[in-house]
Amino acid sequence: QDFKHLRALCLSQGLLFEDATFPAHISSIGPNLLPEDKLRQIQWKRPTELQRNPCLIVDGVSRFDIMQGEIGDCWMLAALGSLTLRKHFLENVLPKDQGFQDNYAGIFHFRFWQYGDWVDVVIDDRLPFLNGGYLSVHPRTSNEFWPSLLEKAYAKLQGSYQNLHGGYLSDALVDFTGGVQAQFSLKDPPSDLEEILKAADKSQCLMGCSTSGQLQRNIELRNGIVQGHAYTVTGAMKIRYKNGWKHIIRIWNPWGHGEWKGPWSDDSPQWDHVEPEYREALLRNKDDGEFWMSCKNFREHFAWLYICNSTP
Repeated sequence: QDFKHLRALCLSQGLLFEDATFPAHISSIGPNLLPEDKLRQIQWKRPTELQRNPCLIVDGVSRFDIMQGEIGDCWMLAALGSLTLRKHFLENVLPKDQGFQDNYAGIFHFRFWQYGDWVDVVIDDRLPFLNGGYLSVHPRTSNEFWPSLLEKAYAKLQGSYQNLHGGYLSDALVDFTGGVQAQFSLKDPPSDLEEILKAADKSQCLMGCSTSGQLQRNIELRNGIVQGHAYTVTGAMKIRYKNGWKHIIRIWNPWGHGEWKGPWSDDSPQWDHVEPEYREALLRNKDDGEFWMSCKNFREHFAWLYICNSTP
């Protein structure tokens, strides 16, 4: 589908685009994602029906715009959270020639890497709702729609929303970059893990991590870590602590809430021993799903680390 041609056609006819190849229909959701009675209750709504002033992007693109919904696509959203930190990759996936202000015709497009090529995926902007709430990812700012529309394009690429329910973070990282990804088992991590993390952060890699939990998915432990879940690695630092140095790592939960409660978490006493200027710069004490932890705790509570960049 040619985005520019289709949009021009809709504008000339005064119509809003309806995508026959991924229709506002149960077939686009998938037959087994929900019980049949719930599938029948799904309503499709355009952002213009939901908000008086819908926007594709409000105040830039950020991981904090994303809040995971009912669908288990944390693997894709964790990769997306990392993508928002790397603007040179993001601009490829999220083209700037679209929005709700100029030339709006209910049509959008996003680009993903598939089998050695960038594929342009065209969608209409009808989004699935169940009982008045978003079926899947929803934005933290009510009139910002890039997370929901990008997720819809990725669902179309995969065949249905159901096909986003469970997947591999490593696949999504490659689909968003066309890059090369490496995986590290944290059960038997490389001896220079701290240096690898710092170097990957410095060289603008996309990074994610996941917890084990094949039997128990999405179970939140007392310490705040979720089993069988994917997260984004959003930073790695070596900071002065007491009389020495400490390697700490920053992690974000695609739920948009639910954080680690141990050492280096938002309220932990460790921060009292960090120079105020560093504390101010590094610590965001909010329930936004993001937290710091030590590299030692990271190895203990996570199973895999994923790093992806354009070159190995």
